[in-house]
Parts: sequence; structure tokens; C-alpha cells
Amino acid sequence: MRLDSSARNPLVAFSFEELRAVTSNFRQDSLIGGGGFGRVYKGAVAASAAADGDSDGAEPQPVAVKVHDGDNSFQGHREWLAEVIFLGHLSHPNLVRLVGYCCEGDHRLLVYEYMPRGSVESHLFSRVMAPLSWATRMKIALGAARGLAFLHEAEKPVIYRDFKTSNILLDEEFNAKLSDFGLAKDGPVGDKSHVSTRIMGTYGYAAPEYVMTGHLTAMSDVYSYGVVLLELLTGRKSLDKSRPPREQTLADWALPLLTHKRKVMSIVDPRLSAAAAAASGGAGELPARAVHKAAMLAYHCLNRNPKARPLMRDIVASLEPLQADDEARAHDAGAAGA
Repeated sequence: MRLDSSARNPLVAFSFEELRAVTSNFRQDSLIGGGGFGRVYKGAVAASAAADGDSDGAEPQPVAVKVHDGDNSFQGHREWLAEVIFLGHLSHPNLVRLVGYCCEGDHRLLVYEYMPRGSVESHLFSRVMAPLSWATRMKIALGAARGLAFLHEAEKPVIYRDFKTSNILLDEEFNAKLSDFGLAKDGPVGDKSHVSTRIMGTYGYAAPEYVMTGHLTAMSDVYSYGVVLLELLTGRKSLDKSRPPREQTLADWALPLLTHKRKVMSIVDPRLSAAAAAASGGAGELPARAVHKAAMLAYHCLNRNPKARPLMRDIVASLEPLQADDEARAHDAGAAGA
């Protein structure tokens, strides 16, 4: 194990044998996730490797080990390298921290801080987990917005390109952190208005102008953010083939309804009312004003004209008062129950 200190976020260069050991030989009971890139295992590494500060004598720290599953193609290596480069030079409370990597022979692995509550997707669309409350959903929306705003406002702007609920991970306190930077791209520089790329990403989240032209801008991320905000509002997936044809693509179905206050309340996730009632111990009600404000924010993010979409920093500024209102309501409810 050695430390690469050239990065702004110093990374540990692990050997393959070290990572085999920390995941108990990549045992099935250590498996915590997977996708097109391969599998993710839970492990534990020395605290000195996983922590930012002095951690002598501390307990081993849990980590997530992503194994790029035998994909030795140019694209597979490029996505692995993109994560090392971007997360090695970017550090923010709303980005998952990359602890280290392994590049040994054909092996390509990444080691991240462990996020105990998994992805937003796993909570939002689960049939067994308790539904996320309104306050938690807005906390997630704000945290994710702060992560994107940080990327867009960085010294060298970054376009995330694959913003979706499965790439937003949650810590113990439901703080949202962006993960999986394999498709991230440097933003345009100088007088260039966009980056031309091969079309990548996830259908249902990708901005229409990007799908049509391959022209990528920060506004492409803003569109994807609007889709995720809709998912948080409605509890519906961005693309759901099991629904009637007109309702399968969430953005197309919901967009005409977002400017009508009564119609918005009719498409809000019905589990939110149940969650509000459980939290209040009675007939809890959703904060209609906050719901309408979030719906209008999604509406602006989904504008067909990318230049008319808000900047991520303006989205953060719009969401912060909603978070403050939620905290005030939680305080009042606690005082009333005392």
C-alpha cells in the first residue's frame, strides 16, 4: 500500500492482494451492489488509509470496493481512470470520497468510503423499506444540488453526465453524495459553449438536446437533476414500461402538470402523506407551499431550451429555505410532543 500524494485528495494505491484480503476474497456475503461496470463489495481497511486525519490506533474503517468486472476495453479503462482523476482532485461533502485504487495487470478496482444507507434509488422504489419523508427527500435534493453546483463551479468545471438516483448515495444521516464519475467530462473552456461527445448516460434522465446532438453542457446535468427531483416528488421512476404508454417517461408525463397547484398535489407520491402522518402521530399534512415550490423548480430544470434552465447554484439557493422550513417544522413538532 502506498500513498499518491500528488492528488488534492490523496489516494492510496492498493495491491490486488490487499483488496482481496479486505473483501474476504470477494466473498458473496461481502457483495453489496453491482451494475454494468461490475460488482461492489464491502470491506475494511486500516483507518490510516480511509481517514483524512490522524487515526493511529483507530478501528478499521469500512469501505466499498468496486471491481471493474473483467472489462479491459478502452472504454472500461477510461471510465475507471476518469473516476481516479476526478475524485482524486475534487473533495466536497456531497461527493463520495475515493480512498484509493488498484491498477495491477488486468485488475482495475476503486475503493470508496462506505455509504451505509445505499442509494436513493434503493429507498425511493423499495417495497419493503419505510418511505422517505418529505424532509428527507428535500435534504437529499439539496445535498445532491450542492454536489452538482460544486462540480459546475470548480476551477476546472466538470459535467457529471450520469446524474440519477442510483448514483446518489446516502450516509447514516441521509446526507447525499454523488458517486460514479466514470462518465464525467471536463466542461467547455474559453469561448466554447459545449463539449461534443459520444452520447452516454441513462435514457429517461438524459437531456433531449444532448441525446439529439451529443452537445454536452452543464445544463444537461440540470435537466437530469429535474428528473430526479420529479422522482423524489412522485415516487415514480424516470422510465417505467409497466405504466400506460403516456405515463412511461416521467418527465413527459409530469411536465404539463407541474404549473397547476391542484394537479401537482394529485401526482405527489401517496406514501408521503403516510410518512407525514407517522411522523406527526396523526393526520400529518404535506407542506403544500414547499411541494409547489419544488414542482416549479423541476419544471424550470426540464425546460426544453437549455439556456432557460437555472444554474445549479440558483437551485441550491431555492432549496435552502425549504430545508430551513423543514427543520423549523421538525423543531416545532418536537416541542409540541415534549
